[in-house]
Amino acid sequence: GMALIGLPVAIGALGFTGAGIAAGSIAAKMMSAAAIANGGGVAAGSAVAVLQSIGAAGFSLVAKTGLTAALGSAGAAIGAVIP
Repeated sequence: GMALIGLPVAIGALGFTGAGIAAGSIAAKMMSAAAIANGGGVAAGSAVAVLQSIGAAGFSLVAKTGLTAALGSAGAAIGAVIP
């Protein structure tokens, strides 16, 4: 549950916002590097594109469901080894 709240906040702190990528942010540097590596554009499906989508719209229901399942399993595994 905390990851579903904390992750969008962390993505926003990097500079991936609903209004676009914040100037001078880590997100802007990532976008610049991706564009240079890609010949001027950011590839659809790249890390920068996915993070911007999350920053702009938040997580989709499918992403929330997948993250809940993955993080729940990880939490259970960690809880099993920590007394």
